[in-house]
Amino acid sequence: MRVGQNPAKYVKTVARPERITVAVLNYIPFLSGFYTEALDVLKVCLDSARREAGLPFDLLVFDNGSCEEVKNYLVNEQDEGRIQYLLLSEKNLGKGGAWNIMLTGAPGEIIAYADSDCLFYPGWLAESVKLLESFPKAGMVTARPFRTNPDFYTSTSVWGSSTSGVTVERGQTIPWETFLEFDRSIGQTDEEIRKHYESSEDIVLTYKNIRALAGASHWQFTARKDVLAQFLPFDMDRPMGQVKQLDQRVNEAGYLRLMPDKPYVMNMSNTLRNVPGIDPNGSDVAAPQNEGRRLIDLPPVRKILLSIYDAIFRWYYDRPAAK
Repeated sequence: MRVGQNPAKYVKTVARPERITVAVLNYIPFLSGFYTEALDVLKVCLDSARREAGLPFDLLVFDNGSCEEVKNYLVNEQDEGRIQYLLLSEKNLGKGGAWNIMLTGAPGEIIAYADSDCLFYPGWLAESVKLLESFPKAGMVTARPFRTNPDFYTSTSVWGSSTSGVTVERGQTIPWETFLEFDRSIGQTDEEIRKHYESSEDIVLTYKNIRALAGASHWQFTARKDVLAQFLPFDMDRPMGQVKQLDQRVNEAGYLRLMPDKPYVMNMSNTLRNVPGIDPNGSDVAAPQNEGRRLIDLPPVRKILLSIYDAIFRWYYDRPAAK
């Protein structure tokens, strides 16, 4: 038998979520090797997302089975009021499994998703929402211009060429420095980047005096929740490598995939070294390198060492669970 009345009965109002939810997915299994600086990267990601976003939002973080140090940091951030929604998974569900929970459970009408190694620049959210709400049937907006697979934005290209009032430009409109900055962050050599730059082009759409590049990406995007719901759930049997399903499904459904003509986000990868824009009001931040550091950062040496590290990581963490 119940004793007394539930005090919640006398609460007259409840909090309402913001219209926009910024959703960050994080996975840091340990703080060594590849992940040595990952917690510092996560801190910069969350701090920069909150700084001068340009629009109000609630922050949701889904942690995909990280180590105790990382989980303790996130819990403290929520206790301090800097994270509104925190989901801690005991196991790594992979990106697809995490998306099924995050993109369904986020309370906002608009979801701005990011991997936890994303660096945000002032105005990133306002610019993303402007493009999302200015272009008809906009499906995804990634807040940075870079060149994505043209097969994944065919619907955007067709819309631009067949819609009255839309101006289409083709060419190398992304500045070389902006192009180089991003492609370096994903591990490509300068020679590979130059070849990519010279052999590809941008498609720029101008609609009602607003410019946007064709293309977007699953690593960071802003979209309407009801649009994303059409593509759920994701059934992925690997932690990574199958996430392009979202890019494909959005394109196949006829939605536009867009980017602004200026960078508002940057990929930090697993280190803060040599990431331009760590301080949006200052100069680039770069840690001094000794001779040993310069040697292991040479592209051939780096490629061999990372392949060895990847093999070891897979051996330990990608094996079937013991029965």
